[in-house]
Amino acid sequence: MKELVLHGHETGPNPYKVAFVLEVLKLPYKTVIWELGDGPSGVKGPELTKLNPNGRVPVLQDANTGVVAWESMAVINYLLRTYDTSHVLHPDPATASQQDLVDYDKWTSFIITTLGPMMGQLNWFTHYHETKNEDARKRYYDQAMGCFKTLNAQLEKAGGKSILASGFSAVDCHGYCWCRQWDYAGLDLTGLEGIKRWMGTVGRREEVAKIYQDNPNAQKAWGPPQYIIIDG
Repeated sequence: MKELVLHGHETGPNPYKVAFVLEVLKLPYKTVIWELGDGPSGVKGPELTKLNPNGRVPVLQDANTGVVAWESMAVINYLLRTYDTSHVLHPDPATASQQDLVDYDKWTSFIITTLGPMMGQLNWFTHYHETKNEDARKRYYDQAMGCFKTLNAQLEKAGGKSILASGFSAVDCHGYCWCRQWDYAGLDLTGLEGIKRWMGTVGRREEVAKIYQDNPNAQKAWGPPQYIIIDG
């Protein structure tokens, strides 16, 4: 099998989500790292925009099928359809209940469309916006905290080890890489015991060690761990 190529940059959780799935599925891959901006090695530059006209990462190239995928949910869905034939990370439509299928979709959608964007905006107004805007920062802080409380309630309901009661899935890959940034974003996890336990459980997986710490390729590409793993 030919190596897949994962394009990423040094910040942001979305390339890590894809790497997490690649590691769980034990697929061979290499990373290509881009800078921010529109220079020759930038995500908005002419080379990467040939692959993704929106100039963002992750982008995945699969020489085995000729597919180029971008947007993290599309990339992960492609990997699951193509390579997760044993349904390690997603439910099997042939055997799963309609409720299980809906639960998988709705929590994936919640992370992609709500929790992730709120965390991204909070990080932006906390660390990167040139002009201080406390109203905007407070708005996104409150929104992100609301998302964490919603997720915490689901984790408590599901037993605490995974977002879905059926067990670890790609939903956890989507969610963990965003929630890992809680400290960087300045969130307060007091009382969110479900999230603490879940992050401790997922954070001890060998795939997490590989993508954040032990994998020499990822270490060179994405640097040392930027955020705290809760050992709960």
